[in-house]
Amino acid sequence: MRIDPAVLHHIDEQPQARSADALIAQLAERQHGVVARRQLFALGLGRGAIDRRIERGRLHILHRGVYTVGHRAITQHGRWMAAVLAAGPGAVLSHRSAAALWGIRPTTRTRIEVTVPRTLHATPTLHPRCAVLQRDEVTTNDGIPTTTPARTLLDLAGLLGKRPLERALNEAEAMRLTSEAPVAELMERHPAKRGIADLRILLVTSRSSTRSELEARFLTLLDTHGLPQPETNIIIEGIEVDAVWRQQRLIVELDGYAFHSTRQAFEHDRARDRHLTANGWRVLRITWRDLAERAHELAAELRALLR
Repeated sequence: MRIDPAVLHHIDEQPQARSADALIAQLAERQHGVVARRQLFALGLGRGAIDRRIERGRLHILHRGVYTVGHRAITQHGRWMAAVLAAGPGAVLSHRSAAALWGIRPTTRTRIEVTVPRTLHATPTLHPRCAVLQRDEVTTNDGIPTTTPARTLLDLAGLLGKRPLERALNEAEAMRLTSEAPVAELMERHPAKRGIADLRILLVTSRSSTRSELEARFLTLLDTHGLPQPETNIIIEGIEVDAVWRQQRLIVELDGYAFHSTRQAFEHDRARDRHLTANGWRVLRITWRDLAERAHELAAELRALLR
């Protein structure tokens, strides 16, 4: 059995020692339960062998030339992977679908958006967009070819209003998925792309708006869980801190890691923490993601620290 080199990176063991079905299963495991017909050809299967597996229920047609392996059940990641495979070579998940994969912005759309370097007809489940992406605009996330976070934000700018786009930027910031530099570089590279003006304004104002939203969300969490309110934005040991409980000698810093943040600023923040710790203060850093995804756990931790 001859194996195409393009498929070998999915296979851990020597291909000669494994059966065709075992190779298919291993490939499907790496691809969230789906495989493409062209990949089966590369594994050495002929048309008849593929058709027999369809008849026997080992393969189930999901898209033209794309199958689930063993059963019809499929996860959302499997649907995204299948859409990319169905769109053909060079396709990547993009736009709102890529934003959902990255966790930047959820979507309820049933049609999956992909970007391909050629014209492709849409289907009830696939929304292809034609564009030639440069190498630094694509990557993989959980094994799925997709646009980078920076390129995803650029694409979202042409689809969303300013407020939803701002929320997407905040989420990308909280998850530390990108920085200002690659987003700005893409805006310079694609100056005619829709939404550039809104994206540029939001990048300029992202630090102040994100900081105020972080503070509001943090204070709301304290109030919701019956925790004492701190002093905010005051000077301690010569350093302005976000929140402090003097009696408990506890300081909270709301760590946005904003788009305008640099490695130098990151190191500066850690130096501040060391200075405060050396002077008898406890410093707790809280991110947007902490507030969004683990609010109850965070409140319990603060309650324990404030006893």
